[in-house]
Amino acid sequence: MPIVITNGVDSVDVERTPLCHIVTPVGMLGYGLQEAETTEALQRFIATGVPTAMILDSGSTDSGPDRLALGNMGSPRSSYVRDLRKLLKLAHELHVPLIFSSAGSDGSDEHLKEILDIIEDLTNEKGNEAYSFKTIGIFSGIDKQLIKDRLRAGAITGCGACVPPLTEEDIDASIRVVAQMGPEPFIDAMAHNPDFDIIAGGRAYDPAPYVAYCAYLAGVDMNDWSNPTVQRQIGGFTHMGKILECGGTCAEPKSHGATATVYKDGEFIISPLTPAARCTPVSVAAHTMYEKSRPDILHGPGGYFDLNTATYEQLEDQRSIRVKGSMFHFTRESGKPYQVKLEAGQIIGYRSMFMGSIRDPILINQLDYLTELVKQYAAAQHDHIPGTYEFEYHFYGKPDGNTEDLPPQQSPEVFLIGEVLASSQELATSVAATGKIGITHGSYPGQKATSGNFAFGIGGKSVIELGPCSKFSMYHLMDLEDGEERLSLEGGETTPIQNGVNGNGNGVHKKQNRLFTQTVSLLGKGDTSLPRSSTATVLGDIKSNAQKRFEASAKSSSNGSTSNGHSRPTILGDLAKVVRSKNAGPYEITFDLIFESRDTYLKVKESGLLSAKAVASAYKLPESDVVWSGFFDPAQAFKATIPRIRAGKRTPGGSFMENDVHGSQQHLPLVNVKLPEELIATLA
Repeated sequence: MPIVITNGVDSVDVERTPLCHIVTPVGMLGYGLQEAETTEALQRFIATGVPTAMILDSGSTDSGPDRLALGNMGSPRSSYVRDLRKLLKLAHELHVPLIFSSAGSDGSDEHLKEILDIIEDLTNEKGNEAYSFKTIGIFSGIDKQLIKDRLRAGAITGCGACVPPLTEEDIDASIRVVAQMGPEPFIDAMAHNPDFDIIAGGRAYDPAPYVAYCAYLAGVDMNDWSNPTVQRQIGGFTHMGKILECGGTCAEPKSHGATATVYKDGEFIISPLTPAARCTPVSVAAHTMYEKSRPDILHGPGGYFDLNTATYEQLEDQRSIRVKGSMFHFTRESGKPYQVKLEAGQIIGYRSMFMGSIRDPILINQLDYLTELVKQYAAAQHDHIPGTYEFEYHFYGKPDGNTEDLPPQQSPEVFLIGEVLASSQELATSVAATGKIGITHGSYPGQKATSGNFAFGIGGKSVIELGPCSKFSMYHLMDLEDGEERLSLEGGETTPIQNGVNGNGNGVHKKQNRLFTQTVSLLGKGDTSLPRSSTATVLGDIKSNAQKRFEASAKSSSNGSTSNGHSRPTILGDLAKVVRSKNAGPYEITFDLIFESRDTYLKVKESGLLSAKAVASAYKLPESDVVWSGFFDPAQAFKATIPRIRAGKRTPGGSFMENDVHGSQQHLPLVNVKLPEELIATLA
C-alpha cells in the first residue's frame, strides 16, 4: 500500500514508498542546531515506518590551511560537545542512526579520534547510563610515501587549472595529508556492521555519507558503473547530498537545516527544517552553483554528476521541491582511474601584526607616502639581523580622493593593519613593533598632529603575535588502483596515520589494496539487546504554530516577482535578487547572479551584458584568466569563476595577507556594473 508523506503540511503526496528519509540538523557540526525542529522532523518521518537517519557534514577547507597544517579543529571542542550531546540524545531516544564525515573539519585522523573521544565521554556522563552506540570511525589519512610513488608515476594532477603542480618538496613539507573519501568506505562499513548506530568519518567528499546511506539501502553495486539505472540512482543521491550537506542554504530565508525524502530511482524531495522557510525551484537549482566552479557538472571521487537533465518541481505545500533527472558518470566508463582529492598544509613562517586607525585628513591624503617610508625604516633597522621577512598593510576605508577640504565631521577614518611574515616569531614581532612605532610617530609634510598619528591599543595590545603561518601544500587529484577506494576490513583496530607516515613511523608505505581503515567500538553501558531502529512510537503528523503561520502566509502571498525597491534600475545589483561571491576551493573565487523573475533573467541574458569578457573587465583580468562563465537556466542565474589573486599573483586562500578567506566580499565589482540604456528600456 502506498505511503503518504505529508511532510508536515497538506497536499505533498507521493505515490510510492520512499527509500529513506534524511534529516540534516545543520550545515556544519559544531555550528549549533535547533533541537526542537530536528526532533519534530525525525518524529514525523519515523512514524511512516521508512528508514530515517540524521546525516550531516563536519568539514571544509573554506577557512584556510591552518586546520591541516597546525592541527586546529574547525570549531572549539566545546561546540562539538554541545552539538553531539543533542544528537546523541536524539539517536538514543528515537533509535535513528547518526552519520557524519570530515570530523573536526579537516577530517584528519587525530581529529577523528578526538571526536570519537567526545562521543565516548558523553556516553559516560551522568544521566546517560542507558546509552549504547555501536560506533564506527573511518580514517582517511594518507601515507606520504604512497603520494611520492604516485607522483613519480605521473598519477597526480592539480585539482583545477589554478592549482600548481605538486612537488616532492611540497609532500615533505606537508604536516598531515588526508584524502577525500567517496561513498564506498561508508557503504562497506554499513554492509559489514548493519546494526551500527554512529558512523564518524574522516575527510570525505561532502555528499559521500548521504550517497552511501541511500546506496546501501537500495542495494546499489558501485562496481556496476556502466548501468544507466545505477548512474541515475547515484546521480540523484549525489545531487541530494550536495544540497543537504549545506543544511538549509537552499531555502528562503536560509534555514538551519533541511530534510530529504529519497526514492530508489534517485528522485528526492527537499524541504527546509525551519517552518517559516520555503524552498523554490530557483533556490534549490541555484544551490548547486554555491562554492563550485560551474553549476552543471560537479566532479567528485570516482566521477561527476551532471545536472543538465535535472528538473525541479514546486509541490503544493509551496515549500518543498521534487528533484529528478540527475546523472552520475563514473570515470571508469571512459577507461580512466578512480581519483581522490589530496589535501594538506605546511608552515611557511611566523606572523605578527599591529592595528589601529587614522582620522587626520592631512595624513590620510599622504598615507601611501608614510606607509612606504615606514617599510623602508623597518628594513634599515633589521638589515643586519639574520632571517627573512615580508611586511605589508591592509587598509579599510581608505578614500580614493582628497579629504583635506572635508568638514571635520565628514573626515573618514581609515583602519590599518600591518602584517609581518618572518622566518622566526622573534623577527616577525620585531619588524611589526618597528612598523607600529613608525606609523605612530613618523613625520609627513604639513603635519600638525605631532603627538601621534595612530589610534591603537585594541584589546590592550600594541603588537599581536599570531604564531605559525600556514599555506596549502596539496589540493591535488591522485589516481587510485582498483579497489583502493574501499574500506579495509582486516584486523579490527587500526593504527591511523600520524604526521603523514604509517603507524610503524618509518615512512615506508606498506602496500595494501584498500586505503581507508576503520575502528568499531561499543560506546556506553546501556542494554545492547534493545532494538536499534524503527522502534519509535507512531506519533502522527505534527504541526507547530510556526508551521501553521507559514501555511497561512504562503496561501495569501503572491506568486509573482517581488520588487527590489528600485523605481528605475541603473546597475546590475538593482536587477539581481542574489549577487554573491564565494571561494570554490582554495584557489578560485566564484560569482553567482540570480534573478527574481524569468523575464528579467532572459532580457539580461539576451542583452550580452554578462560574459567572460565583462567579468574580466570588472576584475581587471585578462579574459583568458576566467576559469568558467555562463548562464544556468534552471536557477535563472549567471555564474563566473576566476583565480584567487592577491598582490597580482595567484595564491591559495588563508595564508599571509589573507583578508577574505571565504571570498564572500568580492562581488561588488559585479554589483556596480552599469546597465546599458537599451536594456533599461526593455525593463521599463
